[in-house]
Amino acid sequence: MSSLAILQSLKESILTANVKSVYGEPIAAQGKTVIPVAKIIYGYGAGGGTGGVGESSARGEGSGGGGGAIPVGVIEVSDQPTRFVPITSRKKLAGAIAMGIGVGIVLGWRRWR
Repeated sequence: MSSLAILQSLKESILTANVKSVYGEPIAAQGKTVIPVAKIIYGYGAGGGTGGVGESSARGEGSGGGGGAIPVGVIEVSDQPTRFVPITSRKKLAGAIAMGIGVGIVLGWRRWR
């Protein structure tokens, strides 16, 4: 399959992404309905070349792509107000970033000493 054909196929799959790609099937349990929510990402690239080794007239060509869904949370529907429940905690994420910066500063300071 040529690079152009692969990229065209990826483009078509991106254009056909719809609401079912983002929201999962509802799951009902214990008086609540939970709807999984995901973030869809796509990426693609291509490369090519001509010529070959020695007297060969081989032509090089390459391409690739991919995509996926990253779970971000759930929508919880019950007799209480409907709410979005994120999978990750912003406080934990901010703490991890602050700790990483702190460790980087300490290591940098020790290196230059």
